[in-house]
Amino acid sequence: MKAFFDCISDFIFVSDNPEKAEVIFVPGGDYPDSAVRAAELYREGFAPWVLPSGRFSKLTGRFTKDSRYGTEWEYLRQILLDEGVPDSAILKEDQATFTWENAICSRKVLEERGTLPGKAILVCQAFHARRCLMYYQQQFPETRLLVCPVETKGITKENWFLDADKIDVVLGEMERCGGQFHEIMKDRLKERV
Repeated sequence: MKAFFDCISDFIFVSDNPEKAEVIFVPGGDYPDSAVRAAELYREGFAPWVLPSGRFSKLTGRFTKDSRYGTEWEYLRQILLDEGVPDSAILKEDQATFTWENAICSRKVLEERGTLPGKAILVCQAFHARRCLMYYQQQFPETRLLVCPVETKGITKENWFLDADKIDVVLGEMERCGGQFHEIMKDRLKERV
């Protein structure tokens, strides 16, 4: 059974050591951990720009974490500011409503600036790492992406299979990797016709 869990763990939980890059991507969410980690990487000099992304969850239709903020981007921006990232280093993307859109809209922001990164850091939840990486790879094929994940909800590569709720989260990610990419790949085929 261990080999079965290891295969899923190795697929879902992607992690790289940070390297100097041009930008740090922070896909949207209502948890502070990714923005805190992105700020840490910024302060350590790994990239000159941080690009948090997000409007609100497509499922809720509004940002529900904190009524002071209308979007995930506003919330993440404030965390970055509180963690010492200057406002001038924070790029803005506040339209995306799910991870695929985070990648699409982040590319648009960088294209409008006239710069696409050769290397970028992607900071996301550990159990969400594979799907984030797949989406951003699809939108940034010219970019070497380094995933620097954060552990949230107590879910780790070593423990996800020991608790029913954690199993649901991780296997839910597996399902979304297949289900969402199924539609993306079919849509791409339609575009070629």
